[in-house]
Amino acid sequence: MPAQRDVVSAWRPRVPGVVEVFHAHFTEYAYPMHVHEAWTLLIVDDGAVRYDLDRHEHGTPHDTVSLLPPHVPHNGSPATPHGFRKRVLYLDATHLGDHLIGPAVDGPDLRDPVLRRRVGQLHRVLALPGDELEAQSRLSLVGERLRAHLTSRAGAHEVRPDPALARRLRELLDERVTRGLSLEDAAGLLHAHPAHLVRAFSGAYGIAPHQYLMSRRVERARRLLLDGLAPGEVAAAVGFYDQAHLTRHFRKLVGVTPGRYRRRAR
Repeated sequence: MPAQRDVVSAWRPRVPGVVEVFHAHFTEYAYPMHVHEAWTLLIVDDGAVRYDLDRHEHGTPHDTVSLLPPHVPHNGSPATPHGFRKRVLYLDATHLGDHLIGPAVDGPDLRDPVLRRRVGQLHRVLALPGDELEAQSRLSLVGERLRAHLTSRAGAHEVRPDPALARRLRELLDERVTRGLSLEDAAGLLHAHPAHLVRAFSGAYGIAPHQYLMSRRVERARRLLLDGLAPGEVAAAVGFYDQAHLTRHFRKLVGVTPGRYRRRAR
């Protein structure tokens, strides 16, 4: 049988704080000692990786999230005969400052099923153009949980009700349904931390900010489809990235594609 080829993909999403997304399947390749300027947030979906960080050996079993700090040399090689398949986020200092490098060196491998699930969800949404607000929301919660680990605060923060803040964010989203709103801009306008914004909104309305925005866009799309506009026109008119972006969210919320909805409308 021919040898299995290594496969990689990489891209830079339009999400502040994410320097690069990198997915790879390596069967034999071993990284030499090297450093990154960014934080390396790593999950392994198949196989395992062994690596040295600050002259100490570590590993990445399937249920682990590994966080390698910037400027600290490390390497990496397959720990299983069939290699490994990994997903990596390279993050700047927006969510993790240099003061957390020391704690990350002391304990880079985090056994946290909730964090592992959230990182996987973040990877999935980063591959979907047009869903940047959802990606920003998920990244803010990932950053919050990482900081909790690195500062020895166990578990998630208690949600503090903040209905006034939630209402102001809803008003901002209502004003900008079509042009959209980044979580970073919302945090600046409302003078609140992004993670607190997401938690306050979700606690008040039972829905995340990105879900609220997409539901408002789908609501407008339904009206325009009933007016006879084509799905491609509707996507541009209500703020979706493209027709595929509209179709994905429309089918999720309505149960059918925009085209089928329009054809069945009376």
